Amino acid sequence: MTSTESATAAMQYQLQYLTDRAEIGDLMDRCLRSLDEGRFDEEWARAFHTEDVTAEMPIGTVHGRGALLARVRAGMALFDRTVHLGTNPVIEIDGDRATVRGAQLSTHVLADGSEEVFVSAGHTDSTLVRTADGWRIAATSLRIVWTRGTPPRVPADLGAQAPGA
Repeated sequence: MTSTESATAAMQYQLQYLTDRAEIGDLMDRCLRSLDEGRFDEEWARAFHTEDVTAEMPIGTVHGRGALLARVRAGMALFDRTVHLGTNPVIEIDGDRATVRGAQLSTHVLADGSEEVFVSAGHTDSTLVRTADGWRIAATSLRIVWTRGTPPRVPADLGAQAPGA
């Protein structure tokens, strides 16, 4: 390989790496913002997650895109309005896989008519894979570090479940 070919290959690698980082960052930002927009349907689920996604959330662990969709839909129904903020993402890419760790601050107005506010903060860890449709979340985990305010009353059927449940 000539020095020109080597430089071209290095530049192509860097360009792909930067493009992947931008696409991953955009996907994660759009996914978080979508929680505040409230449209949870199959199109929403396909836009962000793989078919076999695993998600660990404060309201339980689910496996599969359909289960995630149902859990997010039910969980977000506990709130009248929300604002989710994500920051400080650390993105690591290894070929067609990537990991993202970031901080998340979520403010919720309860849907019970009380107008009470519940705030939670924590960290998200996600694994993404490159698919034919672009990067998608294959696994994600939200670990809450602290909360403030009145939490929602979570129905028993929506409570935390053990992995595999």
